[in-house]
Amino acid sequence: MNLSVRFAGLTALAALLATACAPQASSNSSSDKDEKTGTLRVWLFQEVGNAPKQKVVDSVVAGFEKAHQGTKVDVEYIPVDTRAQRVKAAFNDPASAPDVMEYGNTDTAGYVKDGGLLDVTEEFGDWGEAKDTDPTAKQSVTVDGKLYGAPFYVGVRALYYRTDVFKELGLSVPRTMDELASTARAIRAAKPELYGLVVGGAYTYGAMPFVWANGGELANGKSGSYASGIDSPQARKGIKAYTSLFGDDNCPAAKCAGMGGNDTISAFAAGKAGMAIGGDFSHTAVEAGKVKGTYAVVPLPGVKPGSIAPAFAGGNNIGVLKSTSHRTLAVELMEQLASKKTQSELFDAMGFLPTFTDVRQQVARQEPFVKPFVRTLAAGTKFVPASPAWAQIDSSLVLPTMFQEVISGKKDVTKASDDAAKKMNDAFGSAG
Repeated sequence: MNLSVRFAGLTALAALLATACAPQASSNSSSDKDEKTGTLRVWLFQEVGNAPKQKVVDSVVAGFEKAHQGTKVDVEYIPVDTRAQRVKAAFNDPASAPDVMEYGNTDTAGYVKDGGLLDVTEEFGDWGEAKDTDPTAKQSVTVDGKLYGAPFYVGVRALYYRTDVFKELGLSVPRTMDELASTARAIRAAKPELYGLVVGGAYTYGAMPFVWANGGELANGKSGSYASGIDSPQARKGIKAYTSLFGDDNCPAAKCAGMGGNDTISAFAAGKAGMAIGGDFSHTAVEAGKVKGTYAVVPLPGVKPGSIAPAFAGGNNIGVLKSTSHRTLAVELMEQLASKKTQSELFDAMGFLPTFTDVRQQVARQEPFVKPFVRTLAAGTKFVPASPAWAQIDSSLVLPTMFQEVISGKKDVTKASDDAAKKMNDAFGSAG
């Protein structure tokens, strides 16, 4: 998800970072009913600036209700920071569960293991538009060859920067990570009211490109066998590069250690930062902020000049819960919410990149702001381990805790990454 992965402040960290938690639930909650009327409950994520998304969804719902007399669709927008608790309760109590749900692509393996999502392999195969789905996006709803939803959008992050600040200070767009850090400090020195590059200790997917660009990995292995890679020399180099950005010369730890992705984008949009790492999905929020007309976006630079740092292949999916008593209707609504028409409209409304290759190519031709994100996708992206353990690792705050221990000076990079690796390996071992 990413997701996507949108976190908030330090005081609420334990709750907020549970966003990708795959709840422990019984897998025997499937319904044998397939009612053709009644109320369908839908849970979608609350976005930063949610009104445009809601407008698109309202249109889909209106058309669906018109085509299905006697059917009502009840859409609830849930905060991402409390989603783990909500989903856990839904998996354990079908009476409280939605029929259709948006979820982060990092959740798939965990949710399937816990028996929460409906196998829609057959329906997906019969869906005419499915043939144009990006293979990587399709993989994000696939577990052991079976499909458990439809890709909703793909998200990658890049570097947002203030063109007016860069012009005023005579700065060039950074071409390496070292230049990124020095440029950030130059902005902070010249304009102490700004963060140079706004970063967050709870912003896992903003931090990971630093690890990946330096040759590190979250974990190594495949399928049911993973081992942490976060304690490798290369990963440690990336951790050091990221955590070094927390200080009075760029983004003071007291203010930035608890920030998540939404916080950093909100700060940039409000004119409080010279640069930020944000997604294509952040475009609408930035456009609605004070920096409209005075910013640009480029791929996040890598270690070598001209290289692009690997970005997290984020995004969200739409799935049907196994407990639904409206299987046919729920699957059809899933397909309409994830359709080419809806994805195109969501791109126009929110900047969400479509998961259909033909639709993505079309929007890239129409909108210049898409280009740095498409370049980032083309340069190669990374994903989290395809293991149910990732949900436990994420919800247990393993990586944010590691970053914050280094930022606070409580532990050095070696000790913090050793401890994080042990926690990750314990989770991989318990996942089986």
